[in-house]
Formats: sequence, structure tokens, C-alpha cells
Amino acid sequence: MQYQNAEDVLSEWIAGICSGAIDKVEQLYHEHAVLIPTFSPHTVSTNEGIRNYFEQLATRDNLQVRLYEKSLKKQFLGEKAWILSGIYAFEFEVDQLLLTFPSRFTFAVNLKHEKPIIHHHSSQVPRNLS
Repeated sequence: MQYQNAEDVLSEWIAGICSGAIDKVEQLYHEHAVLIPTFSPHTVSTNEGIRNYFEQLATRDNLQVRLYEKSLKKQFLGEKAWILSGIYAFEFEVDQLLLTFPSRFTFAVNLKHEKPIIHHHSSQVPRNLS
């Protein structure tokens, strides 16, 4: 699938996570993509590793991702390459308690590729020290 804009890639990623459509999520990542995931200390740089990470994440009860729309920043790099960054929150249940994990993200997306995500970094927002 060819995407018209980088926001469509992000929307597709969020929809895939929320619906548990791991195949759809994995297909967004380029063959040479790098994922620095939110809930793992390990960088992932293979499609199999990316799939395994999201399969494990999808086992969480009532998993959702919510984008904080006002936080979204878009940087055009030229041709069809973009950087998207901002804040989203993962929500899921642990021991029947709904937990929320606000997280920062950066996606490097190249719309020339059928699998447009070439880099994805996500980390939980740290607590304020003050």
C-alpha cells in the first residue's frame, strides 16, 4: 500500500495496535527498520524481532494507544521522507487495573517504500524531578 502522507502511516500503526492486527503493524516496518521499543531495553532490527515484540505487547488485556494530537510534530526531510514525533499513551490492564503509560515517540517514515517505517523510537515519559 502506498501512503499519501506520514500521518496516515501513524494512524494505521495506532489502528493496528488497538485492534491487535500484528500482521498489519509488522507490514508497516521496512526490511531494514530499527525499533527502539517502549517496553523493552533491547533495540530490535529484524522483522522477526519487531513481530515478536508486538505479539508480546498484544497479549496485554484491553491494549489501546491514544495519540495526544496537539503534541504531534512533523518534519519534512525532502522527497517523501518525514519525521513524526510526539506523545502517545499505551493503556492496558494489569491485574484487572487499567494502567496508562504516556510515552514519547519518533517515527522516521519514507513514503517511497511500501513498508514506510524505517526507524521508530518510543520511551515512557519520565517523571518530573521537581
